[in-house]
Amino acid sequence: MRADAKANHDRLLAVAGTVITEHGTDASMRDIARKAGVGLATLQRHFPTRESLLEALLRTGFDELTDRAAQVEATSPPDEALVLWLRDFIALCTNYRGVVGSMMQAIEDPDSALHTSCVAMRGSGARLLTRAQEAGEARTDLDGADLFALVSSLVWLRDQPGLEGRAERLFDLVMSAVVTKRWAG
Repeated sequence: MRADAKANHDRLLAVAGTVITEHGTDASMRDIARKAGVGLATLQRHFPTRESLLEALLRTGFDELTDRAAQVEATSPPDEALVLWLRDFIALCTNYRGVVGSMMQAIEDPDSALHTSCVAMRGSGARLLTRAQEAGEARTDLDGADLFALVSSLVWLRDQPGLEGRAERLFDLVMSAVVTKRWAG
């Protein structure tokens, strides 16, 4: 990639991250291009669809979350590893308003640009859940898809005006239902 094209690509991602943080995943592509100082055609050359832009923006974070699962798995007891990773998941996803809907659609659509990253990330959480279940530290009637839906609903809650403050309390409530060891929050 030429140096100027690489600079445009990087600037578009940086601006898209800011705009999506402020306005959500339905933010105007034209607005992103304008704020990046390029034309819409330049944005579309780099990212032909909104989904391809989201994939480029989120892939790094999702891949880091997948790596983080392995790190907490190696360094923390099973129940703590699960809770730490879920907190990281929520923190990453709340950086981009509206991303939960895109993630849920991507998981179900193998042709989605986000599919592979989302499936790997959900698999990491499922692995941590299974490890906690095998250690007798988490409910056994949940699977990775259930866990993903639960924490995704907490991300959604944080996106709702006026409900952000309940999210932490509800995280603790949900974790007390998932983690069978005495939950201290």
